Amino acid sequence: MRRRVRVHGEDPLLRRVGVSDPLVRPMLAELAWEYSTRYGAGEGEAEMSRYPPAEFAPPGGALLVLVERGEAVAGGALRRQDSATAELKRVWTHSAHRRRGLARRIVAALEAEAARLGYRRILLTTGPRQPEARGLYLATGYTPLFDLAADPESIGPLPFEKRLAASVSPRDRRRTAIP
Repeated sequence: MRRRVRVHGEDPLLRRVGVSDPLVRPMLAELAWEYSTRYGAGEGEAEMSRYPPAEFAPPGGALLVLVERGEAVAGGALRRQDSATAELKRVWTHSAHRRRGLARRIVAALEAEAARLGYRRILLTTGPRQPEARGLYLATGYTPLFDLAADPESIGPLPFEKRLAASVSPRDRRRTAIP
């Protein structure tokens, strides 16, 4: 059994924020840098500006961050695809805080938020040069909509989906409660 790591004796707090919140800046900057280093110069900025901020705002969207000692250590967003389907975007863990289970916690919180908003399905894509993300989505129950045996570079964006339970359990609701 993997032991859960705690820093300074406390778990990071989950917060719902807007794209313009100062807590989000490091997340977007690090994501842009990571995309550019994996896919080429300019790709990060292009991806970060692909959707207007309103896409990740209520009533159909959300942006969540885990905050520790006043800084975002992980985050992610969801946006509306259609009345039954949400799309996850920008799932991120700060490079200094990886291997702590924070991405799993963000994904679980986004799933709970999507269920709370009435979505019954989640779609997402990750890039072929992001094996960590591919592993995360497979480990958290997402169904790949591509041939796992194929070379990811030959596929391009790797699509996944997950059906959500009709309701969120009280235990999951407590674990993912957002103040």
